[in-house]
Amino acid sequence: MGVVDNKITLSFDANIINKAKAYAEANNISVSRLVEFLLQKVTTSGYHSLEDYPISDWVSQVAEGEATYQTKKRSNKSFKDEYFASKK
Repeated sequence: MGVVDNKITLSFDANIINKAKAYAEANNISVSRLVEFLLQKVTTSGYHSLEDYPISDWVSQVAEGEATYQTKKRSNKSFKDEYFASKK
């Protein structure tokens, strides 16, 4: 039996979605496979956090213009609070 694909629902800024669709189309790949590829890279690396990961390499592939990163250590609680606040 082969690998079975599973579905998930993700929410992104509409501008990012449009850029990702254009990038995927230009590279003859689906957005799903693009996200899968990026997640595969992130989850199989030896990095312990996103702050350690050289994220600029793949962000610059799908973004237009210079990317600016503003990172700070955040707790799981702050992520959860931010998520639920955005759903109000």
